[in-house]
Amino acid sequence: MIKSILAASALGICLIQPAFADDAMMKCDDASMMKIQTDMDAMTGDAMKPQKEMAMKEMDMAKDSMKANKTDDCMMHMDNAMKAMKKG
Repeated sequence: MIKSILAASALGICLIQPAFADDAMMKCDDASMMKIQTDMDAMTGDAMKPQKEMAMKEMDMAKDSMKANKTDDCMMHMDNAMKAMKKG
């Protein structure tokens, strides 16, 4: 009985985890784009220049993907931009 409860709990956790992972990625919309752009604009100094340049490239690709209605690609590039800003 205890083994079945533990197995059911483990299965439940495995099924819930992907739902939380989807929430972590930003949506491909103008509000999310503006948030990332604001964060990039706040990056100043020579030390942050490489991260900012990489984030800007990813955001350009995200904007192109958004115009082409490629939502998955857009979200991936936005996620990459956020990761690039956090490196360093």
